[in-house]
Amino acid sequence: MTDLRDDANQCFVCGPDNPIGLKLTFVLEGEHCVSSFTPEAHHCGYQGITHGGIIFSALDDVMANWLYLQGQRAVTGRCDLRYKTSLPTGTAVNLRSWCIKSRRNVASMAAEMRRVDNDELIAECEANFMIVDAP
Repeated sequence: MTDLRDDANQCFVCGPDNPIGLKLTFVLEGEHCVSSFTPEAHHCGYQGITHGGIIFSALDDVMANWLYLQGQRAVTGRCDLRYKTSLPTGTAVNLRSWCIKSRRNVASMAAEMRRVDNDELIAECEANFMIVDAP
């Protein structure tokens, strides 16, 4: 089996070796996995507005990393994402995820993205992750 420390080096969101990736870093703080991110101009859909796929990718990864940092590899099975407002490029956000419940091979997760400057909710989601390797 691949060592988990090296398993995601090419991940688009968190992989340190992906030359076009976002290179987000994730840490566990109590019951939450957290990160921060500032989308750049090349992350836009409409000019000046962060592409929704970038927002989804960051939220998906903060949930997956809650599991990953605890030694479990998981893939997204389903995600219910709600965009609350647009995110201007150049605006820093905080990401936070937590586990709602976990069974042997499925974890139900939740996450949110909020602006750093005013704590406005940008997007929130709930997802089921299929555990592909248990510790």
